[in-house]
Amino acid sequence: MEQDTLPEIEIASEGAVEETPTEEAATAAAAPSRGALRGRSPRGGTRTRAPRERGEFEQVTIDARRVARVMAGGRRFNFSLVVVIGDKKGRVGVGLGKGIDTALAIDKAVRDAKKHMITVLRTPSGSIPHQVSMKYASSTVEIIPSRGRGLVAGSAMRTVLDFAGVTDVVTKIHTRSKNKLTIARATVGALKKLRAK
Repeated sequence: MEQDTLPEIEIASEGAVEETPTEEAATAAAAPSRGALRGRSPRGGTRTRAPRERGEFEQVTIDARRVARVMAGGRRFNFSLVVVIGDKKGRVGVGLGKGIDTALAIDKAVRDAKKHMITVLRTPSGSIPHQVSMKYASSTVEIIPSRGRGLVAGSAMRTVLDFAGVTDVVTKIHTRSKNKLTIARATVGALKKLRAK
């Protein structure tokens, strides 16, 4: 009797045994991964993002201030930013933007700069045709053409002239004001006064 039962056990162990899936395994297989639910690629995969297109103008923030005003519930903070944009081929603009965060303030400043953009009259060498000076608020600036000197300027004037593509000039700020917004706007005002000889 015992001899009859032994071969049956061996046959059962040799044959392929199919396991019935448990309920937990079945639900895990049917449910999508967490990344697939959110539209992400699975972990470890390489994410390919389209290259960001460069805009027509380059931009730089030359002054950023945090401004506080006292309200009933306490102080509220805003940001005030001055942005210079230009293509280094003769077009330049200065804009001021204010917002509750820096990203919003930059967007406003860029829109303002595009609205007040000017085209600078330049010589074939990239200099200016003649000497100009301008007073804006508390800032007085002067721009003098100087062949072969490159761009000799400081503060916000250098940024504005560089983004306008102006070279071979010597500049001077005649006032003690350190306000970059007024210096930049005085520089733009001086460049507006340029006339062809």
